Amino acid sequence: MTFAKKASFVVGVSAAAAGLALPVLAQATISGAGASFPAAFYQRAFAGVANQVRVNYQSVGSGAGVRQFVAGSVDFGATDEPIKASEASKVKRGVIQFPAVGGTIALAFNKADCKGLKLSQQQVVGIFLGKINTWDQLKCGKGKLTVAHRSDGSGTTFAFTNSLSAFSSEWKSKVGEGKSVKWPVGVGGKGNEGVAGLIQNTPGAIGYLNQAYVKGVIKAAAVQNKAGKFVLPTEEAGAAALNNIRLDDNLAGEDPNPAGANSYPISTLTWILAYKTGNGDKAPAIRKAMLYLLSPQAQNQASSLDYVPLKGSILAASKKAVAQIGR
Repeated sequence: MTFAKKASFVVGVSAAAAGLALPVLAQATISGAGASFPAAFYQRAFAGVANQVRVNYQSVGSGAGVRQFVAGSVDFGATDEPIKASEASKVKRGVIQFPAVGGTIALAFNKADCKGLKLSQQQVVGIFLGKINTWDQLKCGKGKLTVAHRSDGSGTTFAFTNSLSAFSSEWKSKVGEGKSVKWPVGVGGKGNEGVAGLIQNTPGAIGYLNQAYVKGVIKAAAVQNKAGKFVLPTEEAGAAALNNIRLDDNLAGEDPNPAGANSYPISTLTWILAYKTGNGDKAPAIRKAMLYLLSPQAQNQASSLDYVPLKGSILAASKKAVAQIGR
C-alpha cells in the first residue's frame, strides 16, 4: 500500500507568460520548507501574492524544516514547535520567529458505523498507549482499532504529545513529548498527508491530524476538555483555546490543556522562521510574502480551510517581527 509522500507546491506566475510588465520584485523567488500542518493554508495564502513573489514551499515536516533553516538551505522555515535555543544559536544570521496561523489537532478516524464519537482525555491516552485496541472498548462499533501516527519529525506530534503529557502523568513518564517519540503502538505515515492517507485507506483506523485534513470518510471525535465538556475541533473552539496562550519574547507560547468550557484541548499555533540578516536582495520579497500571509485577505481564508486565523495581540506581534527581516 502506498501512502501520500512529501507534498510540495510552487505558487507564482511568469510575467512573460502573462504578458505583463511587472516590477523587479515580481521576478523574486523565495523558498521555504517545514511543517505539513499549515501547508494547505500556505498554498492558498501565497497564491494571493504570486503576481509579486513566487514562493516554493516544501511540506516536509517541522523537524526537517528546522534542520534546513538552521543549515541555511532555504529562505524561511516553518514549524509547529518553536525553535529551541540550542538550534537558534547555530543560526549566525539571527532568527525572526512569528506565529503564522492557528489550528486544532483532531482525533481523526475512519469507522462508518461509529457516529458522534466522544473521547475522554484518558481514553485518548489509552488509545495511544495501546490499552484500548478495539472499537468495542469505545462503545462505537466492533472490530480492531488501528492507531496511526507520524513517522517523521513533526511539530504536530510535539503539540499532540504535549497535550497527552498534560492529560496523563503515565503518558508523560512513559512516552513524553517531542517532535518524535517512541510510540507504544501503531503504524506511521509521513506528514499530515501520509497519516490522512493511512486513515482513509484503513477502515477502523484512528490517528491525529490537523483539522484541515479531516474530510471524506475521515471524521473527527469530540474530545473532553479541561472543563469536562466534549468539544469538536472547530475554528471557534480552537480560537477559545488559543486565547489562553501568552507569547514570550521569542513569540513562542503554548497551552497543552487550556481552560474554558468552549476550548478544544489540542490546539496550537504554527510558526515561520526567517533570518534577521543575510537575505540580500530577497529581503523585500520575503517581507512582502510574509506580510501578505498575515494580511486580512490571507487570514480571512483560514476559516474556510479549517484553520484558526490570528487576531489581536498575536497578529500584531507577528507583523512587528516581519518588519525586522533585513538584508
